Amino acid sequence: MHILFWIIVGLIAGALAKAVVPGEEGGGWLGSLVVGLIGALVGGFLFNTILGHSYAGWIGSTVVAFVGAALILAIWHAVARRRAT
Repeated sequence: MHILFWIIVGLIAGALAKAVVPGEEGGGWLGSLVVGLIGALVGGFLFNTILGHSYAGWIGSTVVAFVGAALILAIWHAVARRRAT
């Protein structure tokens, strides 16, 4: 059941991050899932490191995963933009 929870949270967080962070990237829903899942790991690590805890439940987990996913996408776009110039 935990894996299903993180897949759903990853999809939601990845889709939200793609909607908020400007730029073009491919991948469709699978790309959103991967970005969201990696974002959940990065966000969880950052929240635990900076705040000493992470948030639980649907909303808390989605916020943490969204923050991580948005950060990953922003870094991805900065690196891609730098390579293009």
